[in-house]
Amino acid sequence: MLSPGQEEHCAPTKEPVKYGELVVLGYNGSLPNGDRGRRKSRFALYKRAKANGVKPSTVHILNTPQASKAVNCKGQHSISYTLSRNQTVVVEYSHDKDTDMFQIGRSTEGPIDFVVTDTVSGGGGESEDTPITQSTISRFACRVVCERNPPYTARIYAAGFDSSKNIFLGEKAAKWKNPDGHMDGLTTNGVLVMHPRGGFTEESKPGVWREISVCGDVYTLRETRSAQTRGKLVESESNVLQDGSLVDLCGATLLWRTADGLFHTPTQKHLEALRQELNAARPQCPVGLNTLAFPSMQRCSRALASVPTQEDKQPWVYLACGHVHGYHDWGHRSERDPNAQRECPMCRTVGPYVPLWLGCEPAFYVDTGAPTHAFVPCGHVCSEKSARYWAEIPLPHGTHAFHAACPFCTTQLNLAQKWAKLIFQGPID
Repeated sequence: MLSPGQEEHCAPTKEPVKYGELVVLGYNGSLPNGDRGRRKSRFALYKRAKANGVKPSTVHILNTPQASKAVNCKGQHSISYTLSRNQTVVVEYSHDKDTDMFQIGRSTEGPIDFVVTDTVSGGGGESEDTPITQSTISRFACRVVCERNPPYTARIYAAGFDSSKNIFLGEKAAKWKNPDGHMDGLTTNGVLVMHPRGGFTEESKPGVWREISVCGDVYTLRETRSAQTRGKLVESESNVLQDGSLVDLCGATLLWRTADGLFHTPTQKHLEALRQELNAARPQCPVGLNTLAFPSMQRCSRALASVPTQEDKQPWVYLACGHVHGYHDWGHRSERDPNAQRECPMCRTVGPYVPLWLGCEPAFYVDTGAPTHAFVPCGHVCSEKSARYWAEIPLPHGTHAFHAACPFCTTQLNLAQKWAKLIFQGPID
C-alpha cells in the first residue's frame, strides 16, 4: 500500500527522481469523492525503474488493410495514418532507453497512467459511478515524455498509445506529410498548450495558446477545435513543458509544475499555518460580533463553492466591497429571489454575497503570501499575487471560447471584477 506522498512510478530503493506534477484545474486539493488509484486531482511523474519511452523507427507504406493489420500485430508501438481506403502509412516506434513515457486520458485501460475526466465548473465533477455520456476528452488524449538524465526535460505530444500499442488517425483526422517526409497529425479535439512568459511567478504574463501535434510540433489554433485544417507551424516554439505550462484536453485543463517549481511552492503545512494564523486573529462579523473561522483544509477541499453553508463561524463576503461577515439572511434586494444581489450593512454596496473557502491546492499558488483576496464570484481565497496571476490567464472553454477562471473550481470570473480584497474586522475587546 502506497503512502499519500508516493506514486506507483517511483523507484523503491532510493529517493526517486521527480520530473514534475500534473494538477487538474477545478479541484481544490482532491476530487469531490476523494482521489482513488489513477483517478486523482494531481499526478506526480517519477523516474521509472526501467525506461519505457519509444522513438520513431521504421516507416511502412501499405496498400491493403491486411498488410496494415500485420504490421500493427507485431507487438511494437506504432502510429497509423489512414490516407485513403487503400493506403495507410504506419510508423513503427522502437524502445528508447533514455526516456520515460506517461500517458493521460479518459480511458481506464492499462496504458493510461493518469485518468482524467471532464471538469464541471463550480468544483463538481463526474463521480466514479457516473458514466460520461458526452465527454470531449479523448480516451487516449496525450503523452508526456521525460528525459531520464538531467535536466529531465519533459515534452508533450498529442494522442496516446492504446492497449494494442497503437495510435490510429483515421481518414477524417487532420494529417499531413511534412517537407522532411515524416507524417504528422492532430487529434479530433486537439491538445492545446500555453507556456506562461516568465515562468510561474507573480511577474509572469500569459503566453499564447497553441496546438500540439501527434509528433510534438507546435501549431497556431485551428478555426474551431475539431476543424480538419491545421493551423500554421510555429517553428520558434517547442513542446517542452515549462513550470506553469497549461495543457488543455477539451474538457479538463492541467497545470504542469516542475520539481524545482514545486520546491518553491507553499506546502500544505504552510497553507494550514496561514489558515490558523488567520483564525488566531479572531476576525469578527461586524454586525453579529460573532468570531469567524475558516474551516479545516480537509473541509475546504471537499466543499463546493456552489453549495451555500450557514454555519455560525463560516466567513461570508460581500464581493463588491470585500467586507467579511458571518452568515445572515437579510439584506436581499428582492424578496422573491433569495439569490439576488445583497446590500452590505457596512457600506451599503450592492453585490453578490457568498461563503469564503480557502484555496487548498498548493500548486496553484505563485507565492507564499497570506490569503487576502477572493475570486469573484466563487469566493475561493488565496494570496493577492496568485489571484492577480490567474485573473489574467485565458482558459479554453468549450470548443472556441476563452475566459479567466478560478483555478480551484474553474468558475468563470466576473469580467468587471475578477477578485476582491478582503476586509476583516478584528475583535473589539
